[in-house]
Amino acid sequence: MDQSSDEVEARTFVEVLSDKYNTENFPYGQGLGVVVLPSPPGSPVKGRLFLPNVLVLNDCGIKKAGDRSNIAAFCAHVVELDLSYNEIHDWAEICAIVSNVPRLDFLNLSMNPLCGATLEPCMANVFARLRRLVLINTQVSWDTVHALTQNTSELVELFLCLNEYRTVSQSSTSCPSLRLLQITDNHLRDWTEVRKFGLMYPGLNELVLANNGVECVDETRETLQRLFPNLRCINLNNSGLSKWGDIESLNFFPKLQELKVMGIPLLKPYATQERRSLLLAQLPNILVLNGGAVSDNDREAAERFFIRYYQDCAEQERPHRYSELVSKYGQLAPLADVDLSPRCTIVEVRWGDRVEAISLRLEQTVTDLKKQLRALLQLPSNGIRLFYINREMCSVVGPEELKCGFRALHSYSIRDGDEILVVPKVKSRANSSHL
Repeated sequence: MDQSSDEVEARTFVEVLSDKYNTENFPYGQGLGVVVLPSPPGSPVKGRLFLPNVLVLNDCGIKKAGDRSNIAAFCAHVVELDLSYNEIHDWAEICAIVSNVPRLDFLNLSMNPLCGATLEPCMANVFARLRRLVLINTQVSWDTVHALTQNTSELVELFLCLNEYRTVSQSSTSCPSLRLLQITDNHLRDWTEVRKFGLMYPGLNELVLANNGVECVDETRETLQRLFPNLRCINLNNSGLSKWGDIESLNFFPKLQELKVMGIPLLKPYATQERRSLLLAQLPNILVLNGGAVSDNDREAAERFFIRYYQDCAEQERPHRYSELVSKYGQLAPLADVDLSPRCTIVEVRWGDRVEAISLRLEQTVTDLKKQLRALLQLPSNGIRLFYINREMCSVVGPEELKCGFRALHSYSIRDGDEILVVPKVKSRANSSHL
């Protein structure tokens, strides 16, 4: 009876390992971290393998582990393993691989079809030494996540992005070692779900919640201090925050220093600089905002802007932070209304016997001026030279040619009453001889 196409196409971890790292593909090794291993007696793997301590076996069609003794023989020194974009759908096969890689520190299982697969708690202890685990777009259940975190006492980083989570199932056992949880691109909206991370992972330093649509930070100061005592960084990009009260609540995290809140509804009505200034003024402890470091000058400018922004509002409409900043800086006078319109001056333009008084915009360049004069005075298009004559200094310095096309006119210190002399370019003899 013929084997099914699925059985024929199924590849094992050992087979892919042999194909990718055999001496024919890497006759001179792969540099640092490479171990040259002979095939164990009786192994289907022929010859020798150049195995680095970081194995990248992504998108190789792996479905099964293969011979356990070969994994143990070849992978004793391996510390990182990338198995993303494969076809493993059984935790028993994953456990067979991991249990034979005793020094494994990092495991990436992203994009493997693990939806519905069950990890028995009694098998989960093989993951005990893992410090970083990536389960992006695997649709693993929360029961599986809890079985893993309860058996990885050294786990530091956990990635659960793109897993279609709408709620969080709380574990009865915490994982105090976890420092980074990245759970972007799920469907978590209610803060009552987010707060569970504090209960399960009390040692969190960084929580990445981008692209979840979290609608509020609805918590008291005392509760946030208790739930997230060590949180230093939170990413709420593209969340649903729509009230300044949610921003004020972020001050309740006792150690928060880095914040990302781009793409939230609250900030859409404001200009870019207004957003940053209003945020900074509300968040006195933040040292990095939306990826940019906050200097002392940045903070003072933002806080002064905040006072002026709200000083004409009714008292009941001013944020609580307003009175704190007024106590710090006092009442500030409105900024002077500076005219930023382009500067102009009136000069005389002389072209032969013809003299015209025109208005020059001083921010334009010499090239811009030449174009303006050709159109205004209907000058010939075969080339002109321009000379600037300072009326007060012409007897001392004489005319100055405006040669540099990209130079701005204000750099010549042109004033009202000065003169621009227009002279046609003289053609060379060589050019004239062809006329």
